[in-house]
Amino acid sequence: MRGLITKGIGGFYYVRTDRGVIRTRGRGIFRRDGISPMVGDEVEIEVLEDGDGVVNAILPRKNAFSRPPIVNVDVIVIVFAARHPKPNFDIIDKFLIMAEKQGTEKILCMNKCDLVKDHFVEEVRARYAGCCPFVAASADRKMGGDHLTELIAGKKVAFAGPSGVGKSTITNLLAPDAGMETGSVSRKTRRGRNTTRHVEIFELPDHQTLIFDTPGFTSFDLKDVEPEDLADYYPEIRKEAGNCRFDDCRHIGEPDCSVKEAVRNGIICRDRYDSYVRIYRELENNRRW
Repeated sequence: MRGLITKGIGGFYYVRTDRGVIRTRGRGIFRRDGISPMVGDEVEIEVLEDGDGVVNAILPRKNAFSRPPIVNVDVIVIVFAARHPKPNFDIIDKFLIMAEKQGTEKILCMNKCDLVKDHFVEEVRARYAGCCPFVAASADRKMGGDHLTELIAGKKVAFAGPSGVGKSTITNLLAPDAGMETGSVSRKTRRGRNTTRHVEIFELPDHQTLIFDTPGFTSFDLKDVEPEDLADYYPEIRKEAGNCRFDDCRHIGEPDCSVKEAVRNGIICRDRYDSYVRIYRELENNRRW
């Protein structure tokens, strides 16, 4: 029988099947081979006489994340706040790089848009116009939920972003019955308090869209990204890079660079390009150490 692991707690894996949810354990061969079933895995299971089951096989994964431990993500929704906390666009861009590297679709969702002027929302929208879809939202005012629901329909979706930006409140906007616990932002640090404690998948009301409820992406380490590959993870830069004079152009100081020309002509957002340069330098410095 085939199913989807929707939760893993205490050595048990809860598998959604056509017969309902079945509690299972993994076979010992997985431990021997250093493989662990993960939430999001498509698996083959065998149901035992007592009603529990055993995971016999894990089907090939399209992608895998370690923190949080989830697999087979179709879309990452990167949530950040317009205010409280103030957006850090370099961190947002690192989330985008992580998603691009894993081959997932990306959606940017700016929450708390009711706290800023419309022109700021449009500036941010323009910044990422060449990168991915953008949703302006306000969980408090129930704004943006319909747009986001349309974009993620029928997919397996994970939410990422800094703490305190309202990821749980955005999810509750999509599925009010989910009742996800929401945190607050510390007055002293202006940083959020994490609320989710384990990984679980739940359905939206359409029964086709699946949401990974996770403690958040605690790591978007870019140590596996080489500086010379960074442009591949910026879609708008990648699109223009093929016309550079030099095949190994870094798009920073080289002559006849089509990327820099696109920046000058407003095809690539200057702020996004500046972010690329900063992260490139950071990766270079990390490699030296």
